[in-house]
Amino acid sequence: MDGSLAGPFGVVGAEMTTDQAYAEAREVALTVLANLKAEIGELSRIVGWVRVFGMVTSAPGYADQHVVVNGFSDLIIEVFGPDIGRHARSAIGVSGLPLGFAMEIEGEVMISA
Repeated sequence: MDGSLAGPFGVVGAEMTTDQAYAEAREVALTVLANLKAEIGELSRIVGWVRVFGMVTSAPGYADQHVVVNGFSDLIIEVFGPDIGRHARSAIGVSGLPLGFAMEIEGEVMISA
């Protein structure tokens, strides 16, 4: 890694389609999993996903933020199964995010000792 920001960048509903943003949200989930693994050692230590919160930079009138964040949620459930991966979730549209990011998605997990 060279320390550069990978994105995704842009405005969903203007510069990026819902399908493109959904795919990018899946990539964000993979990045989150890589970061979690680096911090806790093994993803098998995750015993539950509690909550996911997604903010999507949206064009005026765009209303499918929930579909975009489904990309993140769907990947988490595919990896962990519904018993561990199912979570509460919020998805909102914003007019802009720092550095021009198209989305920011955060998650809260429970881990075993």
